Amino acid sequence: LGSTPVHHPMIQHLTDAPAEPPIEPGTPALQAALARAFAEPSKPPFRRIHAIVVMRDGRIIAEQYADDVGVDTPLLGFSVSKSVTNALVGILVRQHRLDVERRAPVAAWDHPGDPRRAITLDQLLRMTSGLDLTENESGFDPVSRMLFLEPDMAGFAEQAKLKQRPGQVWEYTSGNTLIVSAIIRDAVGGKAEDVLRFARDELFDPVGMHHVVMEFDATGTPIGSTRIYASARDWARFGELYLDDGKVGDKRILPPGWVAYSTRRTLDSDYAAGFWINASDTANARWRIRHGMPADTFYASGLNGQRIVVVPSQHLVIARLGSTIDPPNYDMPGLARLVSDVIAATSNTPPAP
Repeated sequence: LGSTPVHHPMIQHLTDAPAEPPIEPGTPALQAALARAFAEPSKPPFRRIHAIVVMRDGRIIAEQYADDVGVDTPLLGFSVSKSVTNALVGILVRQHRLDVERRAPVAAWDHPGDPRRAITLDQLLRMTSGLDLTENESGFDPVSRMLFLEPDMAGFAEQAKLKQRPGQVWEYTSGNTLIVSAIIRDAVGGKAEDVLRFARDELFDPVGMHHVVMEFDATGTPIGSTRIYASARDWARFGELYLDDGKVGDKRILPPGWVAYSTRRTLDSDYAAGFWINASDTANARWRIRHGMPADTFYASGLNGQRIVVVPSQHLVIARLGSTIDPPNYDMPGLARLVSDVIAATSNTPPAP
C-alpha cells in the first residue's frame, strides 16, 4: 500500500554525480544467476524485475537493470521503507533520544486510564501493539484509509482502539509504522525538513545512499511504512549496513546489538522488527530454507517483490526490485532461486580480507 500525497511535496536527497555504468558479473555463473532471475515465464504472473544488485564483503560484484532503469534511478521500496524506519529509530536509540522498551511517546495516549499508554516502541516496531489497524489491502480497511485519505496519517492511526492486549498478538500493519514515523519526526525537530536532514546526516550520507526520495504527509510525518525510494545500489548498501552489524567501516551508525535486536523473532511469527527472518520455525521460513535461503538469512520486503536480502554466513547482500504482481508472495520462488544461484556462483570465491 502507499499513496502519492498531495498535502506535502516529496523531499529528495539526490546527488548530481554522473551515472556510472553497471558492474558486470565477474563470472559466467554469476551472469547466469542474474539472467535466470530476469527471464520471464511464458505466461503470467510475470516478474518484471527492475534491478538486481549483488554485494559481497561490501563490494558490488554484479548488477543488472531493466531497459528503463539505471544505477541512479530511485525505486520505490514500499514496505522495505519499514526497515529504514527501523534504522532511524536505532540511530535515535544510539543517541539516547529514544528507548524501545519504554512507553511509546504518543501524546494522544498519555491520559490516565487509557490502556494504550502501555504500548511500547518495541511493540510498535514488532507489530504487537494490539491496535485495531487491520491491513488487508481491500481499499476499505483502516490502513487503506490512512494512506490514501488522511492528511495526518499517524494522527489517524493513533486514534485506533485496542483489540488485543499489547505484546500478546502479532499482526502486521503499516499503522504501527506511521506512529513510529511521527515519533521520529518529533524527536528530531517536528518538521519534514528536520527528518530529511537527520536521515541524510546520520544514515544516507554515511551509508552512501545518494539517490533517496522520501514522501511526507501534510503534517511533515515521513510515510515510513511504504513511501521511500532509493536506487538499487542504495538499497543494497542499506542491507550492507545490517550485514556489518550497523557499522560503515569504523563508524558506528546503529547501536551495538541493534541488528541482533532487529532480527530477533517476534512471538510465533517469522517477523522481527522491520525485517523478515528465516530463524523461525514457521512454515514460510522452513520453505525458504528448503529452497536455498540459508537459515541465517533475513530480509526487508515490500509490495510487488521489493527485497533486500542479507545472508551473513555468505557475506552477501542481494537487492531485488520489481513490479511483480503475484500476491501474496510476489515471486518468492524466484527470489529463493536467485539467492541459491548467487550462493552457488560465489561459494568458491574466498571472502575479501
